[in-house]
Amino acid sequence: MATLTDAPDVRSSPRPDLPRLVGEAQPLLEAIAALSTAPLAAIAQRLREATLPYLGSSALVIFTEDCTGRPQKKAGDESIISRVSIAELDHIRSSLRDDDTGGDAGTGSWQGEAVLGCEPRPVLALSSPSNALLVLADPQPLPDPAQHAAADRMLRYLWTLASERIREKVADAPPSYLIESRAASAERVRVTAELVDRHSTTLETLLAALRSPALGDDAARKSATDVAAKALVGLRTLSDRTTELVEEPVATAFQRLREDLKPLMNFSGIDVQFIEPPVNGRALPGEVAHAARAIVRGLVLAMVDQSGVRRIRTQWDCDGENLLVNVRDDGPGELSAAAPTMARLAQRVEALDGSMSVDVMPGWGADVAVSLPLDPPARNLADVSDWKLGERELEVLQLLAAGQRNRAIAAKLHISENTVKFHLRNIYRKVGASSRTEAIAMAHSNGLR
Repeated sequence: MATLTDAPDVRSSPRPDLPRLVGEAQPLLEAIAALSTAPLAAIAQRLREATLPYLGSSALVIFTEDCTGRPQKKAGDESIISRVSIAELDHIRSSLRDDDTGGDAGTGSWQGEAVLGCEPRPVLALSSPSNALLVLADPQPLPDPAQHAAADRMLRYLWTLASERIREKVADAPPSYLIESRAASAERVRVTAELVDRHSTTLETLLAALRSPALGDDAARKSATDVAAKALVGLRTLSDRTTELVEEPVATAFQRLREDLKPLMNFSGIDVQFIEPPVNGRALPGEVAHAARAIVRGLVLAMVDQSGVRRIRTQWDCDGENLLVNVRDDGPGELSAAAPTMARLAQRVEALDGSMSVDVMPGWGADVAVSLPLDPPARNLADVSDWKLGERELEVLQLLAAGQRNRAIAAKLHISENTVKFHLRNIYRKVGASSRTEAIAMAHSNGLR
């Protein structure tokens, strides 16, 4: 019969060197801990630090639609990450989808050359189960080929962990983060609208040059080529805009407007006159300067569409608190404030808490006056509570104030468009608004963006 003394002495049995194993795994464990607890603002840097031992890179970019306000999270070479655009990331994502090599848990991959940071370079792209995208610039694998498979598995594991951390943080985000995110989304919409206006001016100028009876074929072709080349240079050098306000001298802002409209003056045959603002006027916040130029460009294009317009005059002034813009033409007085183009311009003015009036004189022309405040309205969120909105109604109003249409609101809140309309009717009644535009203006004046 066996006795206790016959049992093997486990203390003398061969066993792994636990301290050595823990020591070797310590950096990986610390990287995983740092990544799994990372705040949203630091998650790209934490992921890059965790992946560098397995795959070197000059820059790392995360593109996730879970964060609507700031979908890009970046770390690495500043000359790359400061110039990355959403269009570049969308193109890389489409390449990954066209050549998806599969992978575990939805983490497909693609490796090749793509434009990133305005320059072609080698990239490695990984998707995730949450539809987020990871892009590594100039990937540098381990020198030992035998380690490639293990390094690839670790890279995929760390990326899946990071993408799930992003989704978790967004799901648990406080209301302040959601408001900030929606404000940033509205800023992207504003920048996109400004680019659309800029492209519209370029295309109108091209058409004016090509249709001009005063130019021969060769001259028209040369003029159109010059305009297109200048526009392309402008696009390629346009830096990403931020939500931070950058002041711009009023005289400089007005000069940029003149440069924008100069080609149209050359080819349309219309005399566009500029009344200079005071050179010592107060500097304009960047968003006001951008909006003012876009509004004037839109007004000029709307006036040019009328027949019989020979002269357009635009004037800027500043009373210390507001930028005052006046644009008038000598046309037949057919400019309609209800036209879609004019309605969009009015919405842009209201988004900055400004005002726009259109005075049409049949046979004499139209006179448009715009006032844009230079200081943002005081944030007074306490007034919102007086409206006694329900939780869902407040969510709908916040999305409305961020520039979302009914269909987008319904998709974000996972409700039907009819339910959105139901909530909007209740919101209009509670806040005392008679229209969508008025409700947006009231929301903005009470700090909802």
